[in-house]
Amino acid sequence: MSQGGAAACKAAKPQDRGWAWMVLLAAVLLQGLTLGFPSCIGVFFTDLQHEFQASNSETSWFPSIMVAVLHGGGPLCSILVKRFGCRFAVMLGGLLSGVGMVSSSFCKSISQLYLTAGLITGLGSCFSFQAGVTALGYYFVRWRTLANAMASTGVSLGFTLWPLLSQYLLDEMGWRNTFLIFGGILLNGCVCGAIMRPVQLASGSPLQSPKPGEEPGRRAEEAQLSNGASSPHPELQQQTRRTACFQMLQKYLAFDIFCQNKGYQIYTIGVTWMMMGFALPHVYLVPYAIQNGVEERRAALLISVIGFINIFIRPLTGLLSGHRVFTGRRIYLFSLAMLLCGLSNFICITSAEFSVLIVYCVILSIAMSGIGALTFQVLMDVVEMDRFSSALGLFTILESITLLIGPPLTGLLVDITSDFHYVFYNSSFFLISAALFMGLSFCALEKKNKLKEASKVPLDNASRYEYNEMPTEPQSESQSPPAVVYITSI
Repeated sequence: MSQGGAAACKAAKPQDRGWAWMVLLAAVLLQGLTLGFPSCIGVFFTDLQHEFQASNSETSWFPSIMVAVLHGGGPLCSILVKRFGCRFAVMLGGLLSGVGMVSSSFCKSISQLYLTAGLITGLGSCFSFQAGVTALGYYFVRWRTLANAMASTGVSLGFTLWPLLSQYLLDEMGWRNTFLIFGGILLNGCVCGAIMRPVQLASGSPLQSPKPGEEPGRRAEEAQLSNGASSPHPELQQQTRRTACFQMLQKYLAFDIFCQNKGYQIYTIGVTWMMMGFALPHVYLVPYAIQNGVEERRAALLISVIGFINIFIRPLTGLLSGHRVFTGRRIYLFSLAMLLCGLSNFICITSAEFSVLIVYCVILSIAMSGIGALTFQVLMDVVEMDRFSSALGLFTILESITLLIGPPLTGLLVDITSDFHYVFYNSSFFLISAALFMGLSFCALEKKNKLKEASKVPLDNASRYEYNEMPTEPQSESQSPPAVVYITSI
């Protein structure tokens, strides 16, 4: 091969080098602007209650809608990524987030806040965050585990800075002006999106979707749809529509993976159940502390303590989980982190003293670091990267349902009983039960797969996707992930 050809091949493989690290930096900022942002909503909880004369349940719908849409807009994000590319999706998300928060500063009722800050900002955050995670998976192969852990430190930075900034701005200029400033800050997501340029072929042209090998099939499908549309038989037209609908759901929501891949099925169900209790401390910790006599500034500091510790623990978790000892076993680290997170809530139940709450935040942040650093890495372990975008869409839309209903239902229970302890009882129940379900289920599944593979393939050729029922071929680190074809330019 000539020197020019070698250089072209090298340029065609940008994974784990060069511009990939700029994409990682953009992903860190994006996760701080998206996943980290809802952490500050608890600071405004009491002021919004007084402003709109709303109950705990009514007020908690605001952050619930934001977080649920952030996670549940996955299918829409998947469509955007496949059609226009990660760069477009991230920049559109940054624009929507900013517009949503600016609009929320003019709201006259709590229901209007549901639409602006809840739906619009949540949807924008979804586009920016999920497209950013997908792009990160394309740009990193060998260092993917570390890259995911490093990117998740952006959430920690958001958890640290957003509450402190929120409390300062709230004291100085009120919640309306604060939301207006937040709109300008969230527009920086557009800058992060501009950094996520498309991966280039050796010829210099961006990779386009669909795959070349799928083109004949796509043309045949289009011909079939065309023939069905012109056919005079209503039954044939109806069958064609059903086929097209099924193919669309399979493409963007990965129902086929959910039905066939037991690992993905268990993981999705477990995380969906966990989310009923995972967000509760984030929403109610500050109101709980204020109700028990903690000063507002010190109460806001509690969330910042969680974020500050996360900054250091998440990368360590990524390094630890990336060790070859944990290859195929990261799900057990994830389950252990969930179990610790659930048990830590009992500290809050014993006392609401500020010093006790600090201890609680330290332990909770350590557990959250494991969950945050491993959530998407485990998902990448149980599905191939060429279906990751679709699998992420179904995964997030299911967990968004429980994220949406968890806080309001708990808020209703608090309104009825006037006891904030139920927040932490509920959180512990869902986290602990989900941890036990996932850990035991994957243990049984791994034993089943070992028995199958022992009778089919030698140990040297065992798939690295240990959670899949059907063995798949391992992907060489020197090759680009197949899913990179979904990154397109505009």
